[in-house]
Amino acid sequence: MSQTDVESAVKISLLPKRIGVDAIIVYKDILTPLAPMGAHFRFDPGPILNPPIRTQAQVDALRPVDEPPTQLAFTGNVIRKLRETLNEELPLIGFAGAPLTLAFFLIAGESPIKRGEGISEKAAPVFRMMEEAPELLHRLLNKLTEMTVNYLNYQISEGVQIVQLFESIADVLPRQIYEEFAFPYHQKIFAELNPEVPGILFAKECNYVDLMHRSGANVLSVGKCVDLSKAKADTNGAIAFQGNVDNDLLRDGTLADITAAVETCLKQGGKTGHILNLSHGLHRDTPFENVKHFVHIAKTL
Repeated sequence: MSQTDVESAVKISLLPKRIGVDAIIVYKDILTPLAPMGAHFRFDPGPILNPPIRTQAQVDALRPVDEPPTQLAFTGNVIRKLRETLNEELPLIGFAGAPLTLAFFLIAGESPIKRGEGISEKAAPVFRMMEEAPELLHRLLNKLTEMTVNYLNYQISEGVQIVQLFESIADVLPRQIYEEFAFPYHQKIFAELNPEVPGILFAKECNYVDLMHRSGANVLSVGKCVDLSKAKADTNGAIAFQGNVDNDLLRDGTLADITAAVETCLKQGGKTGHILNLSHGLHRDTPFENVKHFVHIAKTL
């Protein structure tokens, strides 16, 4: 989709209204804010960056995103049009990729994840940089953190009412790596966001709830392996949770299976401090009837 096609972005963003969701997320690519930094991905069909970012000179050459209304005007235009169209009917969620997730794309030069297969061999240079040049990776992560703070605060200024930070590669990170290269940057970002707007941390299928809790986010979006009742007890009810019905079950299960999974999730999540959702994004081949049933059951139980 063209970065000037506001109408299409708005139409795609609004499609979930058909099934009765409680909020709308702004439709845009996770890599959108990297272009004004000088990292121009082409799509063939997935994202390709040639050459990838692997040297100090390349990292130093990445430009700051300090004028989002000019550098990321497309995003602002989409948000304003969505707020006008929604007319307070539903809240609008903005989002950004977390610094380490974006770094994986920049250093690998393409998606670090093979759909349905997990981490790609293309991610090897990222792990090599963690071992051989951690200071260079931290230099890159600091630049990406500054950009992300500006990007999310810009979305807030244009009208989003919630923001979500996506650490989409969290499921492949050992705890030590998550703690060194992901967690500190989550903290920096949430500390610098507009405090009047709730922030959600999505760390894909991540079990490090204690670290997520210390991120500064208001809501933790957790995967299917997290026991919500235990997580809420471990955090003394001090933070809200989002999740965590298995998205594989939503794709492959019967309607009865989905009903049972929603019932279990709601029981674990409790009556307050829980947003019912999936463990992570919808599979492309999830039957539409299953998605409709999920929302219907959520609203009727």
